[in-house]
Amino acid sequence: MLHDRVLVRTDIPEGERRSSGGIVIPATAAVGRRLGWAEVVAVGQSVRTVEPGDRVLYDPEDRAEVEVRGVAYVLMRERDLHAVAAERLEGAEDSTGLYL
Repeated sequence: MLHDRVLVRTDIPEGERRSSGGIVIPATAAVGRRLGWAEVVAVGQSVRTVEPGDRVLYDPEDRAEVEVRGVAYVLMRERDLHAVAAERLEGAEDSTGLYL
């Protein structure tokens, strides 16, 4: 990984989703702009706020997909991340574990 790039693996596969009430939402259904969660797999040497293993919130519309050894990942810049959820942040006093 170079510079400020972050490689993430998405939490949920594309396709059908289920609502909290159990209703199946087809992949073709139009929904409003929604951010998604992913796990950081690798980071470039200039990345300061995230580490491999952290969960990050990102915009699925602004993504560049790459396949490495048959596994699909998303490549993005650190500045395109909206939030970071990490266990190392939970140890601080008055911390929710979420870094916005």
